[in-house]
Amino acid sequence: MNLQSVKTRFGIVGTSSGLERALATAVRVARADITVLVRGESGTGKEALPKIIHHNSTRKHGAYIAVNCGAIPEGTIDSELFGHEKGSFTGAHEARKGYFEEADGGTVFLDEVGELPLATQARLLRVLETGEYLRVGSSKVRKTDVRVVAATNLDFEQAMANGKFREDLYYRLNQVPLMLPPLRDRGDDIHLLFRKFTGDFSERHHMPPIRLGPEAVELLKRYPWPGNVRQLKNIAEQISAIETERLVDADRLLDYLPELPRRDLATIPEGEKNGAGPGLNEREILYKLLFEMKSDLHDLKSLVLKMMQEGRIDAGSSEDQSLVNRVFGEQEGTDLLRLPERAGGDAGWAAASAETSEGEAGFAESTEVEESLSLLDSERELIQRALNKHGHRRKQAAAELGISERTLYRKIKEFGLK
Repeated sequence: MNLQSVKTRFGIVGTSSGLERALATAVRVARADITVLVRGESGTGKEALPKIIHHNSTRKHGAYIAVNCGAIPEGTIDSELFGHEKGSFTGAHEARKGYFEEADGGTVFLDEVGELPLATQARLLRVLETGEYLRVGSSKVRKTDVRVVAATNLDFEQAMANGKFREDLYYRLNQVPLMLPPLRDRGDDIHLLFRKFTGDFSERHHMPPIRLGPEAVELLKRYPWPGNVRQLKNIAEQISAIETERLVDADRLLDYLPELPRRDLATIPEGEKNGAGPGLNEREILYKLLFEMKSDLHDLKSLVLKMMQEGRIDAGSSEDQSLVNRVFGEQEGTDLLRLPERAGGDAGWAAASAETSEGEAGFAESTEVEESLSLLDSERELIQRALNKHGHRRKQAAAELGISERTLYRKIKEFGLK
């Protein structure tokens, strides 16, 4: 069976080299009755390869059972896989066959095999090596003839080092490794998949299909897709259901792409490390990072002032005094939380605290206003310079600034830049 017919039969879209290499290997090893381990990130579509292997093998007329190992509670996983005898545990009102017994002569697909508890891993290893197993609550050895295909996104090296996965089981499962590439490495496949998902949705709901403008297509390809094909399908169906205008541009597409939960740090281009070329130099990049740090410091000062006002900082504690001194940059001997004379009592402390807080708050407010104006001007200037340097190509400008393209779009609109 050639690759195109395999893709058509199993609904696989894409022409990337990594995908086609995995499909070709799956077809080649299908008739060799050995264990296969499919690896790849969550959402890459690992469940398609075991079906391809089964339907191209000599076991294709036997049973095919897919088991999500991560969805079965630890207390019942042995019973699900290997069966149990009547009365073997509370609720076992009758004997039951397990998946390995039901699939005798066929294929068992163990999805998320890395989630199996260690005791179950030992049982699975015995099945793989000898074809023998015991039902829960039985001492009678049973035999089964199944082919096992497993899949996981687990880092086996780390799991084995931590004692959470058996090394001997890993090597037994990994007779033929198959690696599915993440969506971000599949280039033009991303747009093909998007068109398939929106086309399927429009056909199912009798709506015109969504089309993307050229910039939107480029944005779609550049987005890293941490959720892989599953995330792309979700977003394609969201757009198909919500958008009334069926031609979607890059600005509209950005509304559906979640910004990644991380802070992008600027990198210095190789040619500019020594000051060569226009654009952002090392000093400006450091200034940008200092701006972010200063913003965090203002937040910290505001939090400490609020705690002082609410009395949540112990005025008699040397540790609290030291903390406040460090936050506000005072000398270590300075007592910002000193109590007034005993004659003033609690009222005197409250008045002193309020006065101190008011003064600090006023200072912080005036400083923040002055710094905000200058920093906003500097930020606007940095963005404009990056845009000018790269001929207003937003992808390169965003990379230069060390921010996401979505953030750059927002800043351009905020500052009214062209």
